[in-house]
Parts: sequence; structure tokens; C-alpha cells
Amino acid sequence: MKKPISKLFLAGAVALTALASSCGNSEDKGGKSTTIASGITEIACDASFEDIISQEIDVYEYIYPNANIMPYYVDENAAIDSLLNFSAKLAVTTRKLTDEEVKYLKSHKKQVRQSQIAVDALALIVNPENSMEIMDLTDLRDILSGKLTEWDKVVPGSKLGKISVVFDHQGSSTVKYMRDSLLNGGELGPNCYAQKTPPAVFEAVEKNKNAIGIIGVSWINDDMEGRHLSAEELTKVIERNDTIDQKFKTNVKVLKVQSPHSMTAYKPYQIYIFNGDYPLFRQIYLISTGVNGSLAHGFYSFVTGFQGQKLIQVSGVLPKVVQSTTAVQLN
Repeated sequence: MKKPISKLFLAGAVALTALASSCGNSEDKGGKSTTIASGITEIACDASFEDIISQEIDVYEYIYPNANIMPYYVDENAAIDSLLNFSAKLAVTTRKLTDEEVKYLKSHKKQVRQSQIAVDALALIVNPENSMEIMDLTDLRDILSGKLTEWDKVVPGSKLGKISVVFDHQGSSTVKYMRDSLLNGGELGPNCYAQKTPPAVFEAVEKNKNAIGIIGVSWINDDMEGRHLSAEELTKVIERNDTIDQKFKTNVKVLKVQSPHSMTAYKPYQIYIFNGDYPLFRQIYLISTGVNGSLAHGFYSFVTGFQGQKLIQVSGVLPKVVQSTTAVQLN
């Protein structure tokens, strides 16, 4: 028996189905015919955003059981390359395609759509035994460059030892962001280490009280962890107009971050990202080369539309379109 679909999602499904029927079948993976509701297509996603996009895929496939969106979680360069070598019709990155990249795709008769879908904050997490509560961006810059290597130089009186900076993986867009925004493209210090996955960052911080982890904000949410909900549960959550109670994990400490020009430090809550008070943030883009009526085009329309944007908001990341019916409660 098929699971019931809510009126809100049914309305969206009807609209997308109408779009597909008006365009007919379209080619997607391997030149095979697809519609917005059926077939197979591939998406190459910056691994930093796996938890966000996996939720979008789960809900879309829940609505359309005959749709199969195959995700590949890779570094950002590989995600862009997948579009340019035509191995994927969709990509999730922290930047738009360059004019040259768009021109190349269009020269091969590819339709290019790209839209910002969210703003992701980068959270700083430490072991609960670390007494630090606020990280100044100047100190963070010196830690990343290797200029500051001992915790007692950052937190007077600290009994901790050498600082270890933990990223998700070497080719991560998180690493690129920190190098470009804080180090002006310079090299990271020898105290910086790469794990293989975002969850491994938490494990490293939990086990090593000298570590500081840098990770996307969606990974630190506790009660709002949509990745632990089923697709059916997610459809119910994003329909509700009640408030979002944003809480962070308690097995690590989330630091407040203070800009040199600010008298106040902020945690990466959605409201502070929205206001521009939280200083460590980056855009997330969804790029599609799928033709009208294809599965890739349908998924692109879903993520950039009301339903997909509400789902992003539930994840703790700030969507491009903030749903005005939902308030944000800070703890």
C-alpha cells in the first residue's frame, strides 16, 4: 500500500506533473527517457552538504516512488567536473559556474540553470572540557595559519596543550573557505588535519580535548536532525507552521564567534545568519543541466521551490527563501 501524501505535497506534485506532461519525456542518465516523476538521474554534491541534500532526495523519492536520484558526495571540484564531463545533470556547490563554464556547457547544447538555495554557516566546535566560549576571528586566523599553537595563548590559564584543527576532508569547500576568507589564500598551518567525513570531525573533537572542529551548521543540530527522520516524518514536519526550536548537540560545545568590528559574539543560529551577525557563512548553489520535463529539472524545481526551501529551513541551514510562517526560537 502506498503511503499517504499530504495535500501540500500533493499540490506540488500535481504542479510538477503538469510541467512534465507539457514537456513530454526528456533524456537524462545515459540518454534514457525520464520525466520529473520517473527515471534515473545523478547528482554530484559537495560532501559538506550531504545531510541537507539527502533529505531533499528522500522526500522527493517519497512523493515520486518511480524517481531514482543517485547522489555522489565528493569534493567541490569533482562536483563541478561532473557537470562539465556530462556524468551528472545536477551539482551542489558553494559557487556558481563561471562564464567560461556556462559557455562550454551551452556549446554542447546544455541548458544551464543555477540558483542559490541556502546560506550555510560554519560552526566551531570544541570538547566540553575546553573552557573557551568565544572565538575571536583574529585568533582563529592565527590558529589556522599556525601562528598560535597552544591553548593557553588563546585562553589565559588554560591547562590544555597543543591546538589541533579538524576539518571534514582535505578537498572540502570548508577548507577552501577558511583559506580564502581568513588566510587570503595562504596555506594552513601544520596543526590542521583532515578527516574523511563530517561525522568524523565530531568523533575527533569528542576524543581529543585539544581539538577544534570546523563544520557546517546543519551537522550540529540536535532536535532538528532531519537525517534521523523518515521521508514520511519529514513531509509532516515541513507542513507545520509551528516554531522551529533550534538546539545544538550537547556532546560538543559550539563556540560563539566574534568579528573584529563587533562588540558581540554570536552562535550560528538561523536568525544571526539571516541578520549577517554571524561572520562565518557561505552560499550553497544548486546547478542543473537537465532539460525541461526531465527528472533533473523536476528535482531542481522542487529544491528551489516552497517545499524544498522549507525542508532546508528544517535542517538548520538558512534557506534562500525564508518561510515567514515559521519563527526561530533560540536556546
